[in-house]
Amino acid sequence: MSDFSVRPARAADMAAVHEMLQPYVMRRILLGKDLVVLYEATQEFVVAVDAADRVIGCGALHVMWEHLGEVRTLLVADEWLHRGVGRAIVDALEANARELGITRLFCLTFETAFFERRGFTEIGEQVVSPDVYSQLVRSPDEGIAEFLDLAHVKPNTLGNTRMLKQLA
Repeated sequence: MSDFSVRPARAADMAAVHEMLQPYVMRRILLGKDLVVLYEATQEFVVAVDAADRVIGCGALHVMWEHLGEVRTLLVADEWLHRGVGRAIVDALEANARELGITRLFCLTFETAFFERRGFTEIGEQVVSPDVYSQLVRSPDEGIAEFLDLAHVKPNTLGNTRMLKQLA
């Protein structure tokens, strides 16, 4: 029996997610998100919780287009690293993606080995058709801009690797 579980996030979890995120923002590993933005995205998140229901990890699935989603804000508390928490979060996000009809999952990450073990592969720039690109480029979402590799977000993505997984 595992000493943690993964469940859909609740609004009450988002302050803990915000607190977990801050050290990664300070180290420029993840983009900062205002607490209000996290609350607005609660339904995109799953959280890993310990036996006392304290948040020990999180991840979000953001729908980008009809068959395309992004794994976002994936993090695990340091003391829970290498205990299967990240894998369980990604598994839950993939299950959510399949339920929504998503067939491709994108991520922008420094943790390439972790994602490679989950079936993601490094991608180039042409991931969507020109028609889809012309629609996505209109989005105000910074994550979409990072996916499209737009010039104005390049400072956010330095050193990150763009990866994609085809879901079965």
